Amino acid sequence: MLHSALINVMVKAARRAGRSLKHDLNEIEHLQVSLKGPANFVSLADKRAEEMLYTDLAKARPGYGFIGEEGGAREGSDKSHTWIVDPLDGTTNFLHGIPQFAISIALQREDTIIAGVVYNPANDELYIAERGKGAFLNDQRLRVAGRRKLDECVIACAMPHIGRGDLDLSRREMTAIQSKVAGLRRFGAAALDLAFVAAGRFDGFWERNLQSWDIAAGQIMVREAGGIVSGVDGKDDALTTGHVVCGNEFVHGELVRMLKAAG
Repeated sequence: MLHSALINVMVKAARRAGRSLKHDLNEIEHLQVSLKGPANFVSLADKRAEEMLYTDLAKARPGYGFIGEEGGAREGSDKSHTWIVDPLDGTTNFLHGIPQFAISIALQREDTIIAGVVYNPANDELYIAERGKGAFLNDQRLRVAGRRKLDECVIACAMPHIGRGDLDLSRREMTAIQSKVAGLRRFGAAALDLAFVAAGRFDGFWERNLQSWDIAAGQIMVREAGGIVSGVDGKDDALTTGHVVCGNEFVHGELVRMLKAAG
């Protein structure tokens, strides 16, 4: 399948960094790990992958800005374009040898995400999306699931852990939703949760307190697959608030309604 030059640049960078992460996954017991806060680890693999991504993307598109989880914001001469990158979404999974993690790359033009790549090197699943051109998994077109009965839906969520999140609010939200759906899932990598919604594997997803690099690429996946993405109020911007809800029109609406009631 032919992709645009932009997507080719993003895919090439993701695959090169992915090879490094896959190698480190196989050597997990030898990784040097530093602690960046309670249950929030950052590994040498994470930092190395971000530098590889920065180098490749800067070479291909000189002047674009860059926002990465580890290195923060790096200003570019082109103020209208910014890469938003998570070199290793699902770090805790990675450091435990759980193959549910991904590289997430998005390109923002002005205030709009125009392209995204989410790549899991552990199983070689590559999700891509470009504004107005659809979303794909390994070149197969994606559509969000069409279910319109909550009791048939599997919904992904987060579970706050030590040092992060509002545990009481999370319990209220899960209590409100879990009795209405076929199942809740917590996989630990928001970029992949969003990509799974785009692929119809999950019917919906919600999570609070995310960063832009957790959401940006997955958000365009869901929208290009026919889904709706918003903040928990239903009309706000998840990239701004850090709180995300998504699914098809019906599931998104029902999740927003239940989350508002639980809040």
